[in-house]
Amino acid sequence: MGIRQEIEKKVKRTCLHDKHVSLGAMMVEFGGFDMPLLYQYAGIAPEHTAVREHVGLFDVSHMGEVTVRGREAERYVNHIFTNDVTNMPVGKILYGMMCYENGGTVDDLLVYKLGEDDFFLVINAANIDKDWAWMQQQAEGFDIELKNESDFYGQIAVQGPESEHIVETVLGLECSDLVFYTSKVIGEAIISRTGYTGEDGFEIYASHDYIRECWDKLIAAKVQPCGLGCRDTLRFEVGLPLYGDELSEDISPVMAGLTMFVKFDKPEFIGREALLKQKTEGVSRKLVGIELHDKAIPRHGYTVLNMEGQPIGEVTTGYHTLSTDKSVCMALIDTAYAALGTDVQIQIRKKTFPGTVVKKQFYNKSYKK
Repeated sequence: MGIRQEIEKKVKRTCLHDKHVSLGAMMVEFGGFDMPLLYQYAGIAPEHTAVREHVGLFDVSHMGEVTVRGREAERYVNHIFTNDVTNMPVGKILYGMMCYENGGTVDDLLVYKLGEDDFFLVINAANIDKDWAWMQQQAEGFDIELKNESDFYGQIAVQGPESEHIVETVLGLECSDLVFYTSKVIGEAIISRTGYTGEDGFEIYASHDYIRECWDKLIAAKVQPCGLGCRDTLRFEVGLPLYGDELSEDISPVMAGLTMFVKFDKPEFIGREALLKQKTEGVSRKLVGIELHDKAIPRHGYTVLNMEGQPIGEVTTGYHTLSTDKSVCMALIDTAYAALGTDVQIQIRKKTFPGTVVKKQFYNKSYKK
């Protein structure tokens, strides 16, 4: 077997892979899956704009799904999750992290409560195997049934200001009753008012066949298919983190500015003591936003300098934003320079470009609360 064949054998494909190929998508490897980067030869901009102004369709079937059921399901989820699911209403969704004892991040995830003692956890594609092994280790001693159902579920995201109308009229799924971060089960599908774009939108989880049917209906209705390229620009503009960039084993929720999703008033959860110490005593590095005073584009890994030219951190994600026409980035830098309004510089190739520390949200979210 040749090297290329061996690579193709190892890379996974979602249930919609042939749909992307037939639409002429540019395919790339992401999180172990062969995924569409973009469909437009004109670049990412038309897909990005479709989501901001109208509606766009994403294949997110690469995401992982784990179910937790049983008498101690709530206690187990609270044990591994930084947010608090105690007395969580059925249909509610919470965002949070799973952490190691030292406060480093295992993954960030969504927790759905589908029924009493029935939780549905959505994890990142690149972390499925790692997360599953870690969850199994933590399950010892709990009266639960833990299942990795990532291979069963397909998932699409319909995002943008017209998404409610499209989901109801094209897919026939009643969703106007859902508010932000709630879900319900309709037949075999789980539908939630969630997304990763900063716009109103919905995510639908179901069998591969059901998801393929939904995709075909939406494409036939002229909904714009969107790839990973604009998924990243959209989430970045509204300050949403990407695991591996803004969160990692070395970047805790406190460093990332996500303490609001860490509930220290819970009796216990893995990593609580380490994170509480970080919150109380402070951390050496913080995630910040930086706006450049120039059109140069800061990219992942570029060095951030103080005004004396000394390295103080590095860029985690950076773009010239499509929605605001500014060169901005998120960066993990020394806490001494993290205050809003602090002047810094970014090394871009052989030049340095001045910038200012700003809020990480570069574009206002448009959710239905």
